[in-house]
Amino acid sequence: MADFDVIVVGSGMSGGWVAKEMCEKGFKVAVLERGKDIVPTEDYTDMVDPWDMEHLNLKSPDDRADYPIQSEVYAFHSYTKQFWVKDTEHPYIVPEGQEYKWRRGYHTGGRSIMWGRQSYRLSEIDFEANKKDGHGVDWPLRYKDIAPWYDYVETFAGISGSKEGLDILPDSVFQKPHELSCGEDVLKEKVEAAFPGRKVIPGRVANLTEPTEEQTALGRGRCQARDHCFRGCSFGAYFSSNSATLPAARNTGNLTLINDTAVHEVIYDPATKRATGVKTVNVKTNETKIITARVVFLNAGTIPTSMILLNSKSDSFKTGLANSSGQLGHNLMDHVIGGGAYGIMPGMEDKYHFGRRPNGIYIPRFRNHTEEGKDYVRGFGYQGRIYRADWRGGAGKAGVGKDFKAANRTPGPWVASITGFGEILPNYDNHIRLDETKTDKWGFPTPILDAKHSDNEKNLMKQAGLDAAEMLEAAGCINIGGSFKDGNYLSPPGNGIHEMGTARMGRDPKTSVLNKWNQSWDVPNLFITDGSFMTSAGCQNPSLGYMAFSARAADHAAKLMKDGVI
Repeated sequence: MADFDVIVVGSGMSGGWVAKEMCEKGFKVAVLERGKDIVPTEDYTDMVDPWDMEHLNLKSPDDRADYPIQSEVYAFHSYTKQFWVKDTEHPYIVPEGQEYKWRRGYHTGGRSIMWGRQSYRLSEIDFEANKKDGHGVDWPLRYKDIAPWYDYVETFAGISGSKEGLDILPDSVFQKPHELSCGEDVLKEKVEAAFPGRKVIPGRVANLTEPTEEQTALGRGRCQARDHCFRGCSFGAYFSSNSATLPAARNTGNLTLINDTAVHEVIYDPATKRATGVKTVNVKTNETKIITARVVFLNAGTIPTSMILLNSKSDSFKTGLANSSGQLGHNLMDHVIGGGAYGIMPGMEDKYHFGRRPNGIYIPRFRNHTEEGKDYVRGFGYQGRIYRADWRGGAGKAGVGKDFKAANRTPGPWVASITGFGEILPNYDNHIRLDETKTDKWGFPTPILDAKHSDNEKNLMKQAGLDAAEMLEAAGCINIGGSFKDGNYLSPPGNGIHEMGTARMGRDPKTSVLNKWNQSWDVPNLFITDGSFMTSAGCQNPSLGYMAFSARAADHAAKLMKDGVI
């Protein structure tokens, strides 16, 4: 008899949803998390002042040495480094002449603690794109198939935003949006007048503005507009596994959370053609253990999930479990960023923005939609904000005494900034593979992350910079700068922190790893609902989609289990 009904590998954005759904359906679920448990009173620092923190919250030379990749992230500080892996202990390889920025954290909740909370639906246009322009393979479903599941997860998670009726960006089940600043109101008015096919809207963000009874029952409260989200939220105001899905799962009595437990491989039985469980290692003691279950869900994150499957070799699957298609590890995608602009918006010197809302504006994709795009397919959207410079700008200026203090009590000008997020096309050559000789201290093969931007991504970001400057100019901004001037329009792969695509779903087992239910073609009781399953990337932040597909796949798996199919 198996140890559990369901094993979920990973406790982050998607794993938390699978755990909730399966526990609520009556199954005994083990969630395996390779990192430590999170204790909000010890690990969250949203109530701590920077002057009470080590190094006054500045990154130390040791931090930069131990966390050379993670410390580049805006959310990495002395009081948040507990959420990021120590790069010196978690190596990966990038081919010579290339770059890849892999940002990650191993702990209960994973990156659902550190995410930017931007929450957007994919549209029918996104689901049809591969078939229409010939990149990748066709999605095995359409928007109408996932729309009810978007509704379902949004109602539970809590998404603030405005209804706009856009086909390129379907509306969600919304709580009221955070109001735009007066500078953003100006940008919206001027841009929409000058460019009828473009819209400036409040960002859609998973921060509660009107908590429901279900949300408050879990201990979640309304967003306090402090913009301390990346420190962890003691109010539970933004959606995370820790504040929402895992507590819901725990309330059923069916959840077993096992921390400090990394998965080496999925165990496969060739006689039954089923997965029987996983081989694990305790990251503190190096003790190995096999844990068994009727069904296995992989939710470790795109790169770790690919590593687990590639490492799960047998006579039945010589190149990795569930890899009869040869697609496993390939088609690694992200979002490309970098094309954008900034400037000063004159006037409104008698006004200021209220609070520090954890959000800004969003400009949905318009290229190759309402406006033609040249030399590229697909498109990009923008995230940004317009705020008034405050006393923190004085940190980099020389001065001391009464006059210096007085100067920093006067707010600065209104600063506008918008940055493009572009779609990366599925490309077989962009892939993950395992080094055959190098391992980390736990015996895991070192991953090689081999990905390059194509001309399509480069041309997208060039255009994003030009369009951004054009919109700020139309809004009356001055001193406009950005990628159109300095040429820094292309971030390295991985910098969008939206890895996806390496175990894609599709219509044909010869060209895809998963079917339309996130279920392995080869191993019927193996499901994958982290970013690995994505068939194309769109230009929208993907986490809301991971939630919807996870809930849908869990529902399907539960039906198969109850019917005795798996």
